[in-house]
Amino acid sequence: MTSSKARGMVAAFGVVALVAAGCAVDDDDGEPDDPGTVEEDPDDPDDPPEDEPDGLAFDLGVTEEACPAGVNPDNGCIYLGVLSDLSEGPFAALAIPITAGQEAFWQRVNEDGGIGGFDVDISTYTRDTLYDPQEHSARYREIEPNVLALAQTLGTEPTEAILSDMDSDNVIGAPATWWSGWHFEDADQGLILESGYSYCIESQIGLDWVSGNVAPPSSVLAVGYPGDYGGDSAAGVEAWAEANDAEFVGWVETAPDAVVGSQDAAIGQVVGSGADVVMLAVGPAEAAAIVGGSMANGFEGQFLGSVPTWNPALLGSPAADALKAAYLHIAPWEGWEADTPGHEAMRETVGDNLPDNEGFIFGWVWSYPIKAALEAAVANEDLTRAGLRSVVDGLQVDYEGMLPDATFGGDRDESAIRTAVINRPDDDAALGVTPVEAGVTGETADAFEYTAPCA
Repeated sequence: MTSSKARGMVAAFGVVALVAAGCAVDDDDGEPDDPGTVEEDPDDPDDPPEDEPDGLAFDLGVTEEACPAGVNPDNGCIYLGVLSDLSEGPFAALAIPITAGQEAFWQRVNEDGGIGGFDVDISTYTRDTLYDPQEHSARYREIEPNVLALAQTLGTEPTEAILSDMDSDNVIGAPATWWSGWHFEDADQGLILESGYSYCIESQIGLDWVSGNVAPPSSVLAVGYPGDYGGDSAAGVEAWAEANDAEFVGWVETAPDAVVGSQDAAIGQVVGSGADVVMLAVGPAEAAAIVGGSMANGFEGQFLGSVPTWNPALLGSPAADALKAAYLHIAPWEGWEADTPGHEAMRETVGDNLPDNEGFIFGWVWSYPIKAALEAAVANEDLTRAGLRSVVDGLQVDYEGMLPDATFGGDRDESAIRTAVINRPDDDAALGVTPVEAGVTGETADAFEYTAPCA
């Protein structure tokens, strides 16, 4: 479809788009190029503004009608889908603020005029998929006819479950997951616009930091969910052990409490391992149970937690003291109080009302690549699904300082982000963690040959 209703280009493009063929374009002498057309009267409210193009093509998920809760009544609407864990799944405590962070991000975009004459709606097609691949797939099929892209698809395995359908449908998406496969087109079909490091690199950065700032571990253990979340993290632990002549004790597979009932079996294996450092890739509740239970049973090693393992509510749990004593959290970007333009803009959207946890930051950061893709597609005058997909390779993303600017495509070994933030639990911190060190890199992580998914 090509818009028959004038659509304005946002000022961020820095250019004034010309109207499609068949409309007059004035030259320097003020005479119309086409003598058969009539100059627009600038005082006539029925004439579209000169900087609004007629030629923008669009199809599924884009309407000329305003969004149901749009900010700009004269704008059309871009509908983005959200597939998340919003009630009973193991990441609901994180996913609800993640979604709120994305809603705040797009509200800011809309208040700044929208994108190409359209507001962006991510609420109408938000669905709870319970961190379940089958539910994720069913809800995707439900919303797919009505969305241009996915603002969020939460979970590695749930997202993998819909990749083939996304490929057939030309639907790109932002992942709420850090699986290493999202960095490689062979694994994600060029559809997933990831931000930050991978679980695999995260493990190596964390172990490099412990080795240099605590003590070099002689033995390391991975504990995680089955599949490519826990597996990716465990692969990083194993790679680190091999590179540093340490013993890789193994990977303890566990599952959410809702599936296995308790973490007693994992705790027993942690205690029995005698590992110096344990890398956790589970949910927050499971992380607290494993750390608290292991320490109570005599374990004396150090715990490192992947991004999704933390929730400030854990400071009110029975495991709080154990977490403060033996757990460090790894993050791909700085926390709530960081001094960047992106963090400042994010904080302004909530005022004095702090979010429940850092999931809000995740949702905000993950939205930048989709925004950049929409702007690039509008600049190309092709907001169809195929047009949006076509801009991904070579897409440049400005994270407003929250992450280094990124370009999709190219040599991923060269472009992969290999920096992290090491945090410790802190009762007095805004969201329950204080940075021990930001901008952390490591020799092992930097030297790792990142040419394919780790798991």
